[in-house]
Amino acid sequence: MAENLTTEEKALEAVVLARLMHLDVLIHGLVFGIVSGLLIFIATNWLVLKGGALVGPNLSLLGQFFIGYDVTFKGSVVGFLYGFLSGFIVGASIAVIYNWLNDIRYKRFSRKS
Repeated sequence: MAENLTTEEKALEAVVLARLMHLDVLIHGLVFGIVSGLLIFIATNWLVLKGGALVGPNLSLLGQFFIGYDVTFKGSVVGFLYGFLSGFIVGASIAVIYNWLNDIRYKRFSRKS
């Protein structure tokens, strides 16, 4: 079916595919942020509820990077905020780089045809 297309139809198909392949930066950032924040929140509260003499020595190392974080309920809220912020930045960066590479590929493809 693709071989029966005219050059105008091929160009239109290329534009549609390029637009459909773009990632929404805001949505991508929000999803990464919420998932990252929830992972830290749940992991911290799991250790707090589990209790013990020494609560989460490995997870408490996040306090070195996230100022104000510790393995308590209050720390889990702080960890969620930091996790959301860092996850949002990572997710949005991935979407921006992907869209940039997609634009380069589209421009290269449109020059060939």
